[in-house]
Amino acid sequence: MKRYLHIVCLDVPFPADYGGAIDMFNRIKAFHKQGIGIHLHYFCYNDRGTPNELNQFCESISVYDRKSLKEGFSFSQPFIVGSRVNDKLINNLQQDQHPILIEGIHCTGILPFLDLSVRKVVVRVHNEESLYYKELARSSFNPLKKMYFSHESHLLKEYSKKLPHEPLYACITESDKAILQQKYELPNVRFIPAFPSWQEVTGEEGIGNLCLYHGNLSVPENEEAALWLLCRVFTKIRVPLVIAGKKPSKRLQKAAHLCQHTCLVSDPTETEMNDLVRKAHIHVLPSFNKNITGIRLKLLHALFQGRHCVVNAPMVEGTGLEPACHIGSNANAFAAIIAQLYHQPFSEEEIRLRKSLLAHTYDNDQNAKSLIQWLW
Repeated sequence: MKRYLHIVCLDVPFPADYGGAIDMFNRIKAFHKQGIGIHLHYFCYNDRGTPNELNQFCESISVYDRKSLKEGFSFSQPFIVGSRVNDKLINNLQQDQHPILIEGIHCTGILPFLDLSVRKVVVRVHNEESLYYKELARSSFNPLKKMYFSHESHLLKEYSKKLPHEPLYACITESDKAILQQKYELPNVRFIPAFPSWQEVTGEEGIGNLCLYHGNLSVPENEEAALWLLCRVFTKIRVPLVIAGKKPSKRLQKAAHLCQHTCLVSDPTETEMNDLVRKAHIHVLPSFNKNITGIRLKLLHALFQGRHCVVNAPMVEGTGLEPACHIGSNANAFAAIIAQLYHQPFSEEEIRLRKSLLAHTYDNDQNAKSLIQWLW
């Protein structure tokens, strides 16, 4: 008999052009591949639209409006949660007893309206959100955004202490799992890795022709990292650097054009981004988060499809991927490592190491089967 699953997504899971969407979209595909009938629910509140590409994987798709800041702001509940408590969604979920996969703490505001004593529910935890918003506040240049992110961080910390114990919480890293168990005393917590779009290591031997930093450049922590590379690292070494990603600010555009050997690729298509990743000789991926949470999908993209990776400790801490990366602690170290690697071919031995680190952990089919065991 066919099994059916409700998946509630915090955002439109297609196109898979940022970390959360990549994780959600590939999980939908993996469940579909296992023969699960998917009733997809998602919130549409930006310019991502209602893509037809999702239809081939789902039995049904329901789209909901997210409340505006004016409607959903509260001094007691995080806006990312309160803005997604939707009566129509709750009513749709109450029509049957199929298990539910909730994508993100963002969508857990509906849990009090479900009978958790008889309903199997798994919550996919993308980050420890109070820490994530704390980092957004720290790295934001905008005073109003900084204030909002700090407010959200505080509310998310208090909200997470009151999460119900009945659902199973599937964390994206072992360190996030430990936080939920120890800090929030949740009894049902498991580790389930990210579902990347890349399932084979395809990085090519030899030498590429540029250094690359990529990411969603509208996110404060990514803009901070890009500016640091432009102003602190690539002023010391004259090798080509490409910054690529969505919605770069005018500040970042100006900084990228100050040096002749650095440039910015704004809003690349998926094909263009994959081409840059494959052509790059060195991926430079610093992170300045003082509180580590989640995993950066751009690191997995570089390790699966690219050549050398230069990172700092916060980018790889708790991932188990340290052996596949060159780790620098400051701007001088980054510059020295890049200068050393720029003429050093990427080798077959490094490809074998990546295969051993990535192949089992990030197997989408096997990880979908683990989730299926928990949902039924």
